Amino acid sequence: MSKKPKAPTLKDFLAQFPDDDSCLDHLMATRYGKRHECAKCGRLANFHRVKSRRCYECDFCGYQVYPTAGTPFENTRTSLRDWFHVMFMFTTSRNGVSAKEVQRTIGVTYKTAWRMCNLIRQYMGYVDGDNSLGGKGGGIVEADKAFIGGKDKRGHDDKAIVIGITERGGETVTRVIPSRREKDVLPAIAKWVRQGSRIATDEAKAFRNLGEYGYRHGTVNHSEGQYVSGQVHTNTIEAFWANVKRSIEGTYVSVSKKWLQTYLWEFEYRQNLRKHPHLMLDLLLQSFPRPAPKADA
Repeated sequence: MSKKPKAPTLKDFLAQFPDDDSCLDHLMATRYGKRHECAKCGRLANFHRVKSRRCYECDFCGYQVYPTAGTPFENTRTSLRDWFHVMFMFTTSRNGVSAKEVQRTIGVTYKTAWRMCNLIRQYMGYVDGDNSLGGKGGGIVEADKAFIGGKDKRGHDDKAIVIGITERGGETVTRVIPSRREKDVLPAIAKWVRQGSRIATDEAKAFRNLGEYGYRHGTVNHSEGQYVSGQVHTNTIEAFWANVKRSIEGTYVSVSKKWLQTYLWEFEYRQNLRKHPHLMLDLLLQSFPRPAPKADA
């Protein structure tokens, strides 16, 4: 019986990326390949490293390719090794990575650390994407609202309202929404969940008309102590929210509404790749889209 692949250890990471050159070589190999058709002369060429710059040059015409272009590493003085190290931290942490932790680990200013974390979270959201959930033959979809931050005064608070949707055995999607009302909740569900899906929710009024959207809707009444009714429950999405809230309180202390979605993308990324921890870092380091070649002037 084959063993389940494990996430790389810090020792593995340091062996794979001992310096900036190894990081740049990795970007070049995964984004372009050391040998590819030159965008300028059109010939299949080898590209060799230009030592004084973060670029590689065509052996025939001298056209230069910058592997960091179009990535979070573009226009930064922070070393690629530090960037890769922080991305490693994000993919191996369960409870998130704070800017203070990054500041202590790689010795940059807090402002730089925060910017790095913010860009990485945005990129995690890009790489993960949002696939449609459920559908005929798909798993049961659970939907649940959560309230994050602010003051806990029900009906008169400034908490951010988020909707979480997860397919059992599949992926999770989260979105910050304007309100807890049906007019904001149901369109979010309709956008990400295929019609005909089985959906499980609690008894909140915002979910009561899901049947009119073409879903097979079942509810559990939490206010009466009902948490499971046959296959109907929201335990999966509630466990996800519990981890998010625990991590925000323990790691980040507080998160502004402006940037909350980026933090949710971070948790989504790890949740959706939980069965493939060995791929979390690899996908972040090889999924940058190649920029379109510039037309000749």
